[in-house]
Amino acid sequence: MESTDKEKIAVVALGGNAITREFEEGDIYQQFANTRRALVGVADLIEKGYRIALSHGNGPQVGHALIRVEETRKVVPPVPLGVIVADLEGGMGYMIEQTLQNKLLLRNVKRRIVTILAQVIVDQSDPSMQNPTKFVGPFYPKENVKELEEKRGYIIREDSGRGYRRVVPSPVPQRIVEAAVIKQLVYQGTVVITVGGGGIPVYEEEDGRLEGVDAVIDKDLASMVLACEIKAQELFILTGVEKVYLHYNTPEQRAVDLMTVKEARHYLDEGHFPMGSMGPKIKAAIAFLQNGGERVIISSVERMPEAIEGKTGTVIIR
Repeated sequence: MESTDKEKIAVVALGGNAITREFEEGDIYQQFANTRRALVGVADLIEKGYRIALSHGNGPQVGHALIRVEETRKVVPPVPLGVIVADLEGGMGYMIEQTLQNKLLLRNVKRRIVTILAQVIVDQSDPSMQNPTKFVGPFYPKENVKELEEKRGYIIREDSGRGYRRVVPSPVPQRIVEAAVIKQLVYQGTVVITVGGGGIPVYEEEDGRLEGVDAVIDKDLASMVLACEIKAQELFILTGVEKVYLHYNTPEQRAVDLMTVKEARHYLDEGHFPMGSMGPKIKAAIAFLQNGGERVIISSVERMPEAIEGKTGTVIIR
């Protein structure tokens, strides 16, 4: 089952900040408004004939959900992180699905759209399982840290001098349990919203049974795995900047319009792309292209329509 040149397969990875923006309260009305803006380029891509799977981040939303858990744990049972990720994959998928349905309706474009909750296999022996570093949830006063660690089993670290937060594992995604179904639907022309927030992290027992784990998977790396498993030709990574930059936020800053895998790896090794920002996106791009992908486009949500036309963004090729 292969796609034609006219109907290319692409994975589009939306950043979580595309739906809840920095300095916003992040209520549901703002999230819907941001989603409508974020999907203009996606609708353009579909209108051009692309068959796509759409992923999204959930960083701000996970933070809000964990605050709700902390504030209500005396009233209702707390929800574990893995289930929160699943809840958000469904809730955010609903917002994206409905918004995209409405956009395509107004353009008279007929495509089926569905949200699929994705379980993503991780390795129990991944180094991050023993040394979690991913900050999640609210800040805690220093005097509460010991009690939280003893009573709730949290691992808490200081976050850049801003206060104390919980850290959880962020294991490398290996494969997507529902990949075959996702691929079938995408090749049939259905727009699939999946791997939200990096997907629901699970590990595999020796007998094949799956078990959930409290972790957060990097959305860009999970989107790369998705793109490889459905044999997409293109991967769009949408973030907060229009292009990839070298010497970012310095007087020597310069944009990169085009780079090869070799150049991307060189810049990564030189430290241009920190792991807390552009690093995972570049690593995802390299892995995708090394596994048969043809092209990666990195740009902002707002400039995606121009990036599709080759007028902006950074293109990475083999």
